[in-house]
Amino acid sequence: MKKLSTLVALACMTVGPLLATSASAQFAKPEDAVKYRQSALSLIGSHFGRMAPVVKGQAPYDAAQIKANVDVLKTLSALPWAGFGPGTEGGDARPEVWSDAAGFKQKQQAFQDNIVKLSAAADSGDLDKLRAAFGDVGASCKACHDAYRKKK
Repeated sequence: MKKLSTLVALACMTVGPLLATSASAQFAKPEDAVKYRQSALSLIGSHFGRMAPVVKGQAPYDAAQIKANVDVLKTLSALPWAGFGPGTEGGDARPEVWSDAAGFKQKQQAFQDNIVKLSAAADSGDLDKLRAAFGDVGASCKACHDAYRKKK
């Protein structure tokens, strides 16, 4: 099972960036871009959420399992942004995504930088470092949602 997870993660890391680059050209309709970004963000939330019980001390720390989730997150973290191109307004995104594109890009970059730090923490095998980096990723998600996501 671990080998399969590793192979899936490697495949995602290899193919994911290629898909992210060409995705914006593939949206026939704006709603396709909305579905794409929502799907990518949903997967990010799922893989991030799988680590929460470990970080909170509610589940045993399995360094290999955490590393596998973080590897998938690294790939996923590059995907949703292609779905936020011009003319793709809608979904849960607030208009500020487009009217404050520089601020949105800054929040996106902070998220991706924090994912890199989370990866380094997962590689270290140090649960305390993982907890700190996990918190930073969560904070970057919240900062973007607070500024650019419609209230539910």
